Amino acid sequence: MNEPSILDYLKSKLGMTDGEKIDFPRDDFNAPAALYEAEETLGTDSKPEIFQPSNLLTGGFPWRSLLALLLALMGQSAFEPPRHSGGAGIILFFAAFIALAFAYRYKEWRLPVLRDDEFPLDDLLFRKKPFFWALPFMLVAFYTFAGNRFTFFNLFLWLLSLFLFIWSFWQSDISLIERVQSLKTFFQQRDWRINISRWTLLVLAVSATVLFFRLYQIGEVPAEPFSDHAEKILDVYDITQGETKIFFERNTGREALQMYWTLFVARVFGTGLSFLSLKLGTALLGLLTLPYIYLLGKEVANRRVGLIALFFMGIAYWPNVISRVGLRFPLYPLFVAPTLFHLLRGIRRQSRNDFILAGIFLGLGLHGYSPFRIMPVVVLVAIGLYLIHKQSRGTRQQIIIHLLILTLFSIIIFLPLGRYALENPEGFSIRALSRMGGLGEDSLKIFANNLWDGARMFNWDNGDIWVHSVAGRPALGVVSGALFLVGVALLFVRYLRAGHWQDLFLLLSILLLQLPSTLSIAFPEENPALNRAGGAAVVVILIVALALDGLLTSLRSRAFRGLGNLIAWGVTIFLVAFSLNQNYDLVFNKYAENYRTGAWNSSEMGQVIKQFEQTYGQTDTVWIVPYAHWVDTRLPGVWAGIPNRDFALWPENLAESLTEDGPKVFMTRTNDQVALAELARLYPNGTLSRYTSASPLEGHDFMIFSVP
Repeated sequence: MNEPSILDYLKSKLGMTDGEKIDFPRDDFNAPAALYEAEETLGTDSKPEIFQPSNLLTGGFPWRSLLALLLALMGQSAFEPPRHSGGAGIILFFAAFIALAFAYRYKEWRLPVLRDDEFPLDDLLFRKKPFFWALPFMLVAFYTFAGNRFTFFNLFLWLLSLFLFIWSFWQSDISLIERVQSLKTFFQQRDWRINISRWTLLVLAVSATVLFFRLYQIGEVPAEPFSDHAEKILDVYDITQGETKIFFERNTGREALQMYWTLFVARVFGTGLSFLSLKLGTALLGLLTLPYIYLLGKEVANRRVGLIALFFMGIAYWPNVISRVGLRFPLYPLFVAPTLFHLLRGIRRQSRNDFILAGIFLGLGLHGYSPFRIMPVVVLVAIGLYLIHKQSRGTRQQIIIHLLILTLFSIIIFLPLGRYALENPEGFSIRALSRMGGLGEDSLKIFANNLWDGARMFNWDNGDIWVHSVAGRPALGVVSGALFLVGVALLFVRYLRAGHWQDLFLLLSILLLQLPSTLSIAFPEENPALNRAGGAAVVVILIVALALDGLLTSLRSRAFRGLGNLIAWGVTIFLVAFSLNQNYDLVFNKYAENYRTGAWNSSEMGQVIKQFEQTYGQTDTVWIVPYAHWVDTRLPGVWAGIPNRDFALWPENLAESLTEDGPKVFMTRTNDQVALAELARLYPNGTLSRYTSASPLEGHDFMIFSVP
C-alpha cells in the first residue's frame, strides 16, 4: 500500500475525497517544539498549511520566498510616483512571480489552510406565533412609512416586527432567561480576573496604532469643506427642525444613516452642526468597521490573519482618507465587512443565525451609501458559487432556505427605504442611473476600459479625484500592493488545485465590489474612484493579510528555531515600519496638501463673519458675492455657527442691499471687477481691503468691501 502524499492529505482535510480522512500522527516526527509553541503563542483557529509536520520534510532556508518578496516590493516601488515606471515594475513582478512559483513548488510560501466546514442539519422549524404576529406589524409599518418620514409610531411597529421575526427564526440552546441570569451572575461577582497575554498586548499595540492613524489631526486633515459638506449639514439641520426623513432628496438624494449619525455625534461630543462633526462621525464609522475586519480574517483563516488585516486596514491610506473626509464613503466598507463575515461563517457552519445577521447588515447597508446596492448581487454570487462547487454536497437545499431567510431579514430592514423607492422610483435611483447613462454603442467599450482601470487602481493609478485620493498614485502602498498581487496569485493557484469556492469568490468579489465605480459609463473620468470602490478594500486587505501570514509562517518554520524567529521578526518589523512611514506621509502630508490645493478657504470667510457678529451683534448685513468655480457661499456660515444660511448676493442683486440699514460687509473674489465696480457705485463711502489668506496657494485671498 502506497504512503499518502501531502496532496492527498490536503485533499482529505479540504473534504475533496470520499474516503476516510488521512492524518499524520504528531509523535511520528521529530519536529521542533518551537513550531507548536509559536502556534499556541500566536493563536490559530486552524493550523496554517506550513505547520503540518509533513511539510518540514523538505526543510531548507526559504530564500525563494524572501526573493519573491524583495522583487515584488521593488516592482511595486517602480509603480510609485514620481518614478511611475510601468515597464520596470512589470519586469520585476514577473521575476517575483517566477520566484514565487518555486517557493510554492517547494512548499515555502502557502496561504493559511481554510477552516473546516461544519455540516449540522437545520430542522427548519420556527416559532409560528411570533412569525404570524410580525406580519401585520410589518405591513402596517410599511403603510405608515408613506410620505418619506420616520415617526415614533412607524419606527415602533418596524422594530417590533423585526424583534418578532428574530424571535421566530433565531436558534439557541440557551433561553433568554438563562442568558440574563448568567449576565447577572457575572456582574454580581466581587472580583473580576483579567488575563493579559502576549497576544493581548499585541492586540492593544495594534489598536493604539490604528486609533492614532484614524483620529490624529482629524480637525485639520482635511482642512476645508466643499459643497457636498454644505448639503450634508443642511440635511442634518433639517432633522433638528423636525424633518425626520427616510431619504434626503437634496442634491440628487442621499440615504439617511449618516445624517442621523452626525446629529448623534454632534450632540455627544458637543461639536454642533460643523465640518468637524461630519469628519469625526465618519472617522468613527471607519473605526467601527475594524472589529469585523478582524473577525473576517479569523473566519477565513485564523486570528493572526485577522489581526494583520485589522492593522493594514487601520493604517492604510485608502480607507483612512475615505473615512476622514466627512462624507458617506466609509459606510460602504462598514457594512460589507459584517455582511461578508456572517455570510461566509453561515455557509461554513450552516448557521441559520449567521444568515439572519447577514440579512440584517445587508439591509442596514442599503440605508448607508448608494454603492452598497451592489451587495445583494455579491451575496447571490457567493451562494451561487457555493452551490456549484462540491463543498455544498448534501447542503444545497438547506443553504437555499437559509438564503430565503437572509432575504427576508434584509427586506424587513430595507422596509422604510423600500417604501420611499416605490413612491419615488426616479428620486431613489437617479444618482446611480445618471452615472451609468444610456446603453450606447460605445458603452461596452467604455465599461471594458473602466474594468481595466479599476483592476489597475490598487497597484498603479487610483484616479484623479482630489477629494478622497492622492491623484495618480496606487490605492495601496508599496508593502500592501506587493503582498496583494502575491496573494491574488496564491489564491488563484490554490483554487486551481483544490477547487474551493471561497477562493474563487474572494477574487471575483473584488471586481463586483468595484462595479459602483466601473459602471460609471456616462462619466468614465470618475473611474476609478476610491469612495465608490471602497467596499473592495475589505477583500483586498484580507488578501494582503493572507499573503503576509503565509510568508511569516514559512519564515518561522523553515530554519532552526533562533534564526527562523529572528528572520520572521526582522521581516515583520521592516514591513510594518515601512508601511507606517509611507501611509503617514500619504495621509498627513501628501493628501493634506493636495486637498488644500483643491478646497477654498471658507473657514477664513467664516472668521470675518464671526468678527462682524462680535462687533455689531448681527450678521444680516454680511454677504458674499458668488463667482464661478469659487467658494460655496453656504460654507462660511457653517464656520460662523450659522448652518442654515446662504450668504450669497449675486452682482445683479447688489442694489437690494440698499434697503438694509447699519454697517455692511461684502466679500468678493479678488478678480471680480464687475462686483467691485457695482459696490463702489452703490456705496461711494465704502472702503476696500484685501484679506491675505494664511494659505500660500494662489487665489485664496479675497476682497472685503466695508460700508460704515
